[in-house]
Amino acid sequence: MFELAAKPIGLDLAHTAKVVRRALDDAMIANGGSLPVWSVLISVKSRQFGHQRQLAESVGIQGATLTHHLNAMEADGLLTRRRDPANRRKHLVELTPSGEALFLRLRETAIAFDRQLRTGISQDELDHARSVFARLRANVGGEGVETKDEAEAEL
Repeated sequence: MFELAAKPIGLDLAHTAKVVRRALDDAMIANGGSLPVWSVLISVKSRQFGHQRQLAESVGIQGATLTHHLNAMEADGLLTRRRDPANRRKHLVELTPSGEALFLRLRETAIAFDRQLRTGISQDELDHARSVFARLRANVGGEGVETKDEAEAEL
């Protein structure tokens, strides 16, 4: 029979991620957004993903789920979608002034949340944690190593 001497690291990591994600979403909701809305806003704002399909990939959600979020955000006046004149099958997604304002408000929320997460943790400990996260991702065949600049670019 298989016995574990300690709680599996994957279970602990999954629980921690769930708690942190829920707390971040709560902070975003308290400031007029949500984690999915923030993910869309930051992806559109970065201008790396102007087309809806690219945006779905960058946010890491299915196209239908993204469409649901985009429909709601468009109805709320946060963004616009229009056909790409160069390729009518693609939709360009752009922030409205209201979307820009929400982006700025949620960026401040994300920065404050990040400060809260870092409380009592040294830069060396953060660097070590990122290294461990990268190894865990590699061990399961996931993403490669994310650089410090890439992680900070999200804020």
